[in-house]
Amino acid sequence: MKKTLALAALALFSASAAHALDNRIVKQLNALAPEERREQRCDMEAMDQIRKEGDFRPDKVIAYTFEPPVAAGDDIKAPGAVFRSGGDWYRLKYKCQTGDKGLKIMSFDFKVGSKISRDDWEKYYLYD
Repeated sequence: MKKTLALAALALFSASAAHALDNRIVKQLNALAPEERREQRCDMEAMDQIRKEGDFRPDKVIAYTFEPPVAAGDDIKAPGAVFRSGGDWYRLKYKCQTGDKGLKIMSFDFKVGSKISRDDWEKYYLYD
């Protein structure tokens, strides 16, 4: 239950246009296990970076839809990620390096992929 509340709070805070890591977000992230904290922080960074490009307004990132992320120390590669924007889902790949116990982004690279057909949503547990 605690993890669910933390993730719900992260989703709400992450959707804001210019979210900084305020104390509420840090508290929620710190409630997670280190691996989950890094992944959530990288997902938040993905939304920010995609939003800054201007073509999308992401409100959700899932790192593991098409294949699981690969974590090694402070690094995460998510070659099978997705994000939702404007009611549609898109493929996403990202590489993320964190510091400061998973709270700080040291480097981040990403590539937006193709739009995912609505016919495939159920197969991959995607939703409106």
